[in-house]
Amino acid sequence: MLWAWLGALLVGVSLGLLGSGGSILTVPVLIYLVDEPEKVAIAESLGIVGIISLAGAIPYAIKKRIHWKSVLYFGLPGMAGTYGGAFLAKYVSGTLQLLVFAGVMIVAAVMMFRNYRTIEGSSYGDYPRYKIIMEGIGVGVMTGFVGVGGGFLIVPALVLMEGLPISLAVGTSLVIISLKSFSGFYKYLDVLETFQLSINWSLLLIFSAIGILGSLAGKKIGDQLSQDGLRRGFAVFLVIMAAYIIYMNV
Repeated sequence: MLWAWLGALLVGVSLGLLGSGGSILTVPVLIYLVDEPEKVAIAESLGIVGIISLAGAIPYAIKKRIHWKSVLYFGLPGMAGTYGGAFLAKYVSGTLQLLVFAGVMIVAAVMMFRNYRTIEGSSYGDYPRYKIIMEGIGVGVMTGFVGVGGGFLIVPALVLMEGLPISLAVGTSLVIISLKSFSGFYKYLDVLETFQLSINWSLLLIFSAIGILGSLAGKKIGDQLSQDGLRRGFAVFLVIMAAYIIYMNV
């Protein structure tokens, strides 16, 4: 299990370094290093991402760097979307979920290459509320279906649509991710029962604990490094990983 714990540490460090995107590593780590079935890995990923994100949001909450109105308009509809995405997973194969997951990784890589810091503080605060709600639902469905937090989409959306500064958008995103992840995880307990599968609770808790420690270390390391260089390097890694997943499942 040594490689699994190193993978958990990598997930946490990635989250700490990048602020978003690190959770997309959780599913591949659980499948290829722990040998978990696809649907179990996706379910466990939601639980792990939810716990790490909630822990990461606490310092932002203490410093009052969470925009609770955005949590209301984006996060709560996202919970409904995540529940629906997890429901859809009951009717498709794990292979199809992984192929969709690979596509999401490529989208994430594109988002990583884009430097959305340049639009920080834009004047998009009057973006129609119904569009924010629909965006939240859409990202939520993706979260429930493939088991990723979606921070690489949520942070740019909050900056573009709400005009939030990056420091506020990241903390808000962590709260939204935790809400959506726990919603999807709850539904997946029912999905796994349908397939006569179950959660490895000890793995989930240990993985989460190591991930939290890794995120703290990553945050300190990230303060000393170029964020743009890190994001672009991680984007290249995501493309390589997506290609590997497609190769293994086609």
